[in-house]
Amino acid sequence: MKHPFVFLITILFCSKIKAQNSNDIEKIGYLLTDALFYSEKYIIPMTDAAVYQASSGWVLSPKKKEKWEVTLGIHTNVFFVPNKDRDFQIKNSDFQFFEIEGASTATVPTALGNNDPHFLIGEIGGETVRFKTPEGVNQETIIYPYFQASVELPYGFEFIGRYSPKTKLKKGNYQVYGAGLKYNLSQHFKNWEIKKIHLAVAGIYSNADVSFDFLDVNTAYGNLGINRINGIVDTWHLDLLFSKEFKNLDLNGNFILNYSTFNYLVNGPKGSIEEIIPVQQIINELLTRIEKDKINTIFEITGIYHINKFALQSSFAFGKFANLNFGVQYQF
Repeated sequence: MKHPFVFLITILFCSKIKAQNSNDIEKIGYLLTDALFYSEKYIIPMTDAAVYQASSGWVLSPKKKEKWEVTLGIHTNVFFVPNKDRDFQIKNSDFQFFEIEGASTATVPTALGNNDPHFLIGEIGGETVRFKTPEGVNQETIIYPYFQASVELPYGFEFIGRYSPKTKLKKGNYQVYGAGLKYNLSQHFKNWEIKKIHLAVAGIYSNADVSFDFLDVNTAYGNLGINRINGIVDTWHLDLLFSKEFKNLDLNGNFILNYSTFNYLVNGPKGSIEEIIPVQQIINELLTRIEKDKINTIFEITGIYHINKFALQSSFAFGKFANLNFGVQYQF
């Protein structure tokens, strides 16, 4: 029996290509189903990683500062790309339209992987459809800079904001921004303050946007227009922070609980096939099927060295992934 999605495509658009073989519309339906399968395997490792990249180094210190004190910082984030998330296996039985050129199985890169190409082939309208599998970032680490600012508010609250310019990766782009509110808890325990022990809780929101070149597919009816894919990750962070002061050195421990939502879409110039089938709209509707909310727990250790009004910060976050963060901050 036909896949229900393929059957719907055939019914809706067969009348628009009366001069052509209606069987080709069925094949296009299978092609789009294959594209959905491939997109899930390709992009999800990168958006999972984006949660970690957006989680680190938010709070300089849980300590309560002077009211209206402003801190500005420049940071560099270093994400270590794990080997297990750099590629995935495909086989001909995974596809309804495509097959692997010259092989029955292949190892292909995810968005976190290398740039080793393989080719998938099919046939529509008497013409061969052939395209190279998408490449990954091909980097051992993903590095991006960002700016951060905070201002101490009354009653032990602190507002924090973060923004990174769009960072060009080898085969994609990455950008993150966000804001949060920290509250100092140790102000209510004078013995802790005397011992230079500080405790705080923070609620933070971040938005990460990653984009990659995707499936540049040409058919007898024109280009499909799915050659760019975006993953947008909205994350709500709950941080519990602890620190101990040692003269000019602070040591912080941070437990982070994340709740993330994911949105995937293909975009860029629409293909000429749009005159027959609204491919981008169909693919974007299909992509909602792989959008699953996720919860992560992350642990972070931070060391901060104070030099007058400057603070040198280094944070290491770990859990499913590992992430390193360096920062230089100035306290006004």
